[in-house]
Amino acid sequence: MEQNENINYTLPSGFDIELTPAEKRLELYLLDTIGTIFERYGFSPIETPAVERLEVLQAKGNQGDNIIYRVNPIIASPLEKKSEKDSDNRALKFDLTVPLAAYIARHLNDLVFPFARYQMDMVFRGERAKKGRYRQFRQCDIDVVGRQELSILYDAQMPAIIAEIFSAINIGKFIIRINNRKILTGIFKSIGIEKEEIKPYIKIIDTFDKIGEIKVKDNLQAQGLSESQSLQIMEFIGLKGSTDEILNILQQKCLEIGDSSVFCQGVNELQDVVNNVKFLQVPDDQYCIDLSIARGLDYYTGTVYETTLVGYESLGSICSGGRYEDLVGIFVGEKMPGVGISIGLTRLMRKLLDNHILKPMSQSPAQVMVLNLQNELMNVYLEISQELRDAGLNVLTEFDAKKFGKQLKRADKLGIPICLILGSDEYKTKTCKIKILKTGEQVDVPLENLVVEVKRKLVDV
Repeated sequence: MEQNENINYTLPSGFDIELTPAEKRLELYLLDTIGTIFERYGFSPIETPAVERLEVLQAKGNQGDNIIYRVNPIIASPLEKKSEKDSDNRALKFDLTVPLAAYIARHLNDLVFPFARYQMDMVFRGERAKKGRYRQFRQCDIDVVGRQELSILYDAQMPAIIAEIFSAINIGKFIIRINNRKILTGIFKSIGIEKEEIKPYIKIIDTFDKIGEIKVKDNLQAQGLSESQSLQIMEFIGLKGSTDEILNILQQKCLEIGDSSVFCQGVNELQDVVNNVKFLQVPDDQYCIDLSIARGLDYYTGTVYETTLVGYESLGSICSGGRYEDLVGIFVGEKMPGVGISIGLTRLMRKLLDNHILKPMSQSPAQVMVLNLQNELMNVYLEISQELRDAGLNVLTEFDAKKFGKQLKRADKLGIPICLILGSDEYKTKTCKIKILKTGEQVDVPLENLVVEVKRKLVDV
């Protein structure tokens, strides 16, 4: 077939998320590990459509308005033309939290509350594409949503889940940084900022890790704080110490500041979270209180989390989330508080690969390759292959009688550790050669012992 050179088959900017087979196998391993831990804590899986009504995605003010992709057909069918207004009202989901709220509203009478769900799905954002930031990427989310109330113990459980996930995938030392938005709201109120004016300041605090202390201070003043006020805020969010030391400082501050009800509520919630994180046996060196953690999204109202990889802080947060009070209720007309965390897996995996923290897996899942020395023995190769599969092994059978060296080279490129060699001589003696590609070791075994011997060799490779 003649190549059509007029077709540009490169990926659109921001959608360059295609993975090699080796990378895809790593992603599937991570998804399986994360999903297993989510289920260990009782979370149930759900999936929502890629497309939601635009009004659903815009339900929480202007959150996401500047990154939403509308969905319209290129060529509308007669049916589409009749419902053109509805067609304009469709868009791709930009996160998994807002669609969760709509999902709960749609299935309110079918769910058991508190409702604990996990979702590992693609989302779409029309933002500026750059290295490590995509317009399509996979998120792994968990949320617990209650009706009228939700125990603070769910907030404490989130760091335990985060710690178990990152310990399991073995990416090195990490730290889960915990704060409470009510504490930040209270400290701004204490210096004379009205509640309805606080959100822009919270968003500035959220940039602390990205732009640093000096720029945050300058931006706070540009937003309206005085020199004295900005210094008080910077001193507060810069408090360091053990969890007990910081909690003691916060409890003392409750007694010192006026109109401290919101502040003290946040401090008491943070105290409960930290105490129960200890009971959940999260190691002390895997979490801390960090009063600069703000989470810029408007819907967070209480506990907030950000997780960073020690020594690789420039990678940014590898898992974040928090508690929200009003997000779900806007669809059902009742109070439905929730708490959740999110891992942007596509972005995270690329960062970990680029920094050699994780490595791709072998291209093929096959553990054994049955070579083809002569086509006349294909029935034997097929029988051996199936016997190994029946024993639980992954097997690739070579159907083409290529040169011996080429078959070994193919197995090596695919990352298959063991090759089985059986020609006319072996067939006569009812034996088979097991070849370990990494070491070059080669042993003859009787066909009747082949499965046992292959399994034994796989333990060593």
